[in-house]
Amino acid sequence: MYEQFYGLQRRPFDLTPDSRYLYLTPQHGEALAHLEYALTGRRGITVLVGEAGTGKTTLLGAALERVRGTDMKRALVSNPTLKREEFFELVAAELGLSAAAGQSKAQFLIALNRLVRAQAAAGGVTALIIDEAQSMSFELLEEIRLLANLESETEKLLQVILVGQPELADRLNAPELRQLKQRVALRCRLTPLGLRDTAAYIAGRIRIAGGEAARVFTRDAVSLIHARSHGIPRLINVLCDNALVTGFASGMRPIERQAVLDVCRDFDFAPSVPSVRQAAEAAIAVQPSAERDRATPNPESPATTAPAATRQQPSASGKRSSLFGSLLLGNR
Repeated sequence: MYEQFYGLQRRPFDLTPDSRYLYLTPQHGEALAHLEYALTGRRGITVLVGEAGTGKTTLLGAALERVRGTDMKRALVSNPTLKREEFFELVAAELGLSAAAGQSKAQFLIALNRLVRAQAAAGGVTALIIDEAQSMSFELLEEIRLLANLESETEKLLQVILVGQPELADRLNAPELRQLKQRVALRCRLTPLGLRDTAAYIAGRIRIAGGEAARVFTRDAVSLIHARSHGIPRLINVLCDNALVTGFASGMRPIERQAVLDVCRDFDFAPSVPSVRQAAEAAIAVQPSAERDRATPNPESPATTAPAATRQQPSASGKRSSLFGSLLLGNR
């Protein structure tokens, strides 16, 4: 709808995970490396935690894509609220085990043991991936611990990846799960993006969609997007996509702070109060190098630019002060 108006070839902020738009901060890069290693390194249990919307599923998909050449049998469980019998039935189906394997725990364990040993003998990998693992019952988490005990004399035969929100880490501290916690070989955590990374994230998605970031969002608009989304990529996408619709409807190009503020009101995204450190980071992230020691923008302060109706194209000075001057991913 708005793509042509903003010079885009496709919508850059869809909520469906798309590996083309993968943006790696240092912590995301480290987590991705951990996941690749977890899938191929035969380490046993790996835990990935992060707030909802921080990109855990996208990162997991990228890791699976990177190990595509590996002979891998994997079971992905995205509904962790199953009963024990349903869990075994689903995992058996995902791994291609016989129908009988899904009918009883004993048959499941026999078939799984044969599979993981055959895979290991052929140089392959067997993986069990649980998404939203913070919602699993203690009973199922204990079953997973027992499954992770499948091993040879030298290596783990079933690679288990538990993906969940921070509550997962809290649950692993429960006395009932102390044995499971002791078997966790790798841990990684995703945190929200800072302002600089939010700007680069937005710029990168626009570039991949065929556009030029500085012609789509103003500096003030991106500062507000970061403040109201709290650096959560999923919320950044929601704000950006709806701001593009709002901006297109009113003929606003680039999108001003007011359009973002309207979307925030519609979605009830409450303002946050930046700390002194966040304000300092904001100044560094959004100001060109010649201005960084002269100004410290407040993400929630009104923009000092002309009204949207008079700004169909950015002025020369606006281009110089564009948020994306040094943050376009193509220049990183």
